[in-house]
Order: sequence, then C-alpha cells, then structure tokens
Amino acid sequence: MMLSISRRNALVLILTLTGSAIVSGFAPASTNLKPIRLTSAPYAITGKRSLGYSKSMNSIIVDTRLQSSNGDIDYSKMEPKVYDQRWIQLAYLSLLALLSDWICFAVAAAPSTYEAAYAGHSAASLIDIFLFTNVASCFIVSDTVKKYGLETAIKGASALMAVGCFFRSGVGVFGGFLGALGVGAATADPAAAAQVGADLVPFWSVLTGTIMVGAAQPFFQCTPPMLSATWFASDERATSTAIALNFNQIGIATAFLVGGEMATSPDGLANYFGVISVACALVTLGTFAQFQNEPPSPPSSSEIEKLMNGEEELPFIESVGKLLATPGFIFPLSAFIMSIAITNIVGAFIDEVMKRGGVTDQFGIDMAGAGFEVGILVGGILIGGFVDKTKKYKQVTQACILATMVLLVPLGLTEHAIGKEPLLLVLALLGLGMTAGPIQPINAELAVDVTYPSDETAVESVQQIGGNLVSALLVPIVEIAAKQDYQLLPQVPSLASDIRGDVILLLAISIVTYFYFSNFDAPLLRTIADSENGEAEGVIDVDSMQADGEGAEPKLLTRR
Repeated sequence: MMLSISRRNALVLILTLTGSAIVSGFAPASTNLKPIRLTSAPYAITGKRSLGYSKSMNSIIVDTRLQSSNGDIDYSKMEPKVYDQRWIQLAYLSLLALLSDWICFAVAAAPSTYEAAYAGHSAASLIDIFLFTNVASCFIVSDTVKKYGLETAIKGASALMAVGCFFRSGVGVFGGFLGALGVGAATADPAAAAQVGADLVPFWSVLTGTIMVGAAQPFFQCTPPMLSATWFASDERATSTAIALNFNQIGIATAFLVGGEMATSPDGLANYFGVISVACALVTLGTFAQFQNEPPSPPSSSEIEKLMNGEEELPFIESVGKLLATPGFIFPLSAFIMSIAITNIVGAFIDEVMKRGGVTDQFGIDMAGAGFEVGILVGGILIGGFVDKTKKYKQVTQACILATMVLLVPLGLTEHAIGKEPLLLVLALLGLGMTAGPIQPINAELAVDVTYPSDETAVESVQQIGGNLVSALLVPIVEIAAKQDYQLLPQVPSLASDIRGDVILLLAISIVTYFYFSNFDAPLLRTIADSENGEAEGVIDVDSMQADGEGAEPKLLTRR
C-alpha cells in the first residue's frame, strides 16, 4: 500500500521525531563510559549486573581508593551515585511501553471498522490474543535479561516489535519500491488481501504481527523495577517505575485519539497501521543508538549491598517458587492483579461504557478514553512521588482501592429518576484512572521491597503474568456480564436504579482485594537496607560534578 500523509499523519510523525530529538539532546557527558567486566572470583558478580569500570572524563568510578590491597574492589567504600543517563533510559523504556499498548489497543477505538475490514474477527478477540501471548512471553523475560543483559534484551524486543508492526501494516509504508519487488506481507497473499481491501494486509499477517508485539511487550513491562533499582536513587524508584509502567496508558490514549480519527474506513485503518509502524521504527532506531545496560556505579546503598553479598539470581521458575514463599509477596501481587485487570477491562470496553452512559459521539468517547489513560499516568507520578518520600505503601494502596470501588459504580449505574449522567460518568472515569492505575507501580515497588534482594525482573514478571492472564480470562466473562442488567429498589420509584453486571464483577474483585490486602504486614527489607547504610544522608549526582568543572564538589541529592 501507499501511505498517504495527511496533516494528522504528519503531526503524529513530527511528535515522534520531536520526542526522539529531545531524548537525543538529553544525553549527558558521561554516556561514553565503557564498562570493563570483572572476572576475578573475589568480586565477580553473576547475573544481570556486574561492576568494574574505567575512569572517564571527570567521573570517578572505580579507582585505587575503592580497591583493597590485593586489587579487589572494596564495595564498602562505594557511595551511591546517579547519572543523567537514567532519564534517557527511562524515556526509551517508557516510549517502547507506549508503543506496545498503542498496538495492543489500536482497534479498541474503532472496533466496527476493524470488524468490517476483517469479517468474523472481533477487536476484543485480537486484544485477547495479544494478552495471552504477553502472558506466555513473561516466562522468559527474567532469564533472557539475566543471560544477555538489559540492553541487549530491550534492543532485541524493540526490533521484534518493529517487525511485528510491519506485519500488521505491510511494507507499503515505505512507498511502492519494496512492494514492486514483491517484498512484504501486503503482497504475500493477493487473494486474501482482496477480501479486505487493496491497502490492508490479510488477517494472518495482522495476527502474526500482533503475536510478535505481544511477545515483545513483557520486556518493557517487566523491567521497570529493575531499571529503577539499577539507575535511580531510593527516593526516585516509585516515581520512575510509575512512569515506565504507566506510560503504556498513554499508548492506549493515543489509540483512542489517533485511531478514532484515522480508522474510520478500511483505507484509514491501513494508513493508521502504517503510522504506527513508522513511529515504532523511529523509536527502535533511537533505542539501538542510546539505550545502555547499567550505570558506572550503583545508585543506592541497597544495590551496593547486593554487590557486596554477591547475590545470584535464580532461574525464573525457581524464583517464582521462592517469591511465592516469601512472607508479604502475595499481598502486593493481588493488588497489582486487581489494578491491571480493572484498567485493562475498562480500556478495552470504553466504547460500550461511554455509550450506555450517554456519551454517544465518537470524538467524546475517544477523549474520555484518552483522559482515563492519561489519568493513570498522572496519578502514578503524583501518588508514586508521595510513596517515594513516605514509603507508605499499604496505606496508599488501601486508599486507592477504596476510591476505585466508589468510582466504578457510576460506570454501570443508572438512577431512573435522574436518567443518564454523562458528566458524572466522565468525571468518575478520570478519577478511576488516577486512583486505580497507581496501584500497579506502587505494588511493583512494594513487592521488590519485601522480597529484597530478589531479582526485580522476576518479581515484575510474576505480577504481569498474573495481571494479564486474569485480564485475558475476564474479557469474555465481562462481555457476557455487560449484557446483564440488575434492578435495584424497583419498588421505590425515587430510588429505583439499575446496574450492569460487568461493573458488579469489577466491584467484587476490588472489594475482595481490599479485605485481603488489609492483612499485609511484612518488613520493607530494601528500605531497611538503604536506611542502615546511611542513604538518608545523600546520594552523589555525578553529572553535576562534570557540569561544574574539574575539582568541583559533588552535589548531593537530599534524602529522607
């Protein structure tokens, strides 16, 4: 197919290019540090992280002051340091997460267009296939990262996602040149393509691409806690995890805004898939150019302690057994599953939720859906920042679950005396995003805290497996429950109302989770390690030394 570049297509591409340029321009002077792998037995660290670096420019990484008499690194003399590169790492992981869920929910804003183009295949079933593939891939993320390192794993997954995108769009996005050569899924089966339209690839190609992206996504969803632990200081971790974990919600919001505008016809759907492919290719190129494996030195006392103790990471299956047996782990797991299930279900069925609540125009539906997803990110940043400072994981989680219960009700309740209330519905939806969404990053960090010094990627993989598996299993159940309408107080006209079955189901899940999570009572082992090692005094900002010139005193990032 030929991709027609309209003004809205150009806007999406310009935004993507601008984001890449911003990331490129943010690279600090220390990004040319070259790691030297240590192999001597006394200090070699197995698993995903190992330290031992040369001096570069003004950054003092490992020098004679950190070495014992026999040349080994004395980790007890290390001080926590952070580098500006951490923001570039976070930016790329967040953008990749955004793209992966944009692709997952690409047709959620225009299910009728997709179902008209691919007769016999529903938008909900395509999302379900994506989620089941995601669950299967979660089982290999931890071991892959441990074997090849974070950098290689993320770059490989980004390449897999980019290829998957072109299976969904065809290679006509590059123009007619490759198509004329007979290269690409769009020309692989002309008879099948003719059934859906000249510019659309056949369904098998869409399905193949969806599975590829579904397999890549866990590498962006399961690694934020590891990225936070490896690159960010102790009072930045919940915020960075919230950004990386919840930035995928911006991808869903983009699906509603861009998809709702572009995917109004089969040709529009084809162009829409092409825009996604180009955006994914650009971010993948940036990832290959700038994403790094690990910083020159640890950002927190707890990470230094892990190095001192020579902690080894178990194979994933063994890690799962150990995590499930750890006191306190099941509680944040249950809260995480509840949160991701509710946000996934509401996002997948936003069209139906809005229409039955009185919001019927497509633009209004798209804006409401986008607002819900943006609310998840904003809430995660604000509430995550509070948890970073206070470490009140339990109290904040309980408050968010209670708010979720209250805000779910307007999504399915209609009071007969008043009728439909679109404004209340939209406000409840926005509030739900800001309260239900943050439960995920907060409890990802809580799970890592109570299981310290566990493998952060294994922790998040277990949570993602549980959350996405439950979401996938709930999709067909919610489709059935949404058709059930239960009358409340029909004998009292002034109070008579009805509520939909899908909302009752989600309410039940949140109520059970609240009472179960209330039993959480486990020590915050990582927080204790940070406190005992004096991190309350400060963490060195290495890049501030470089900015101030040779011999400048390092700046401290003030702690609790």
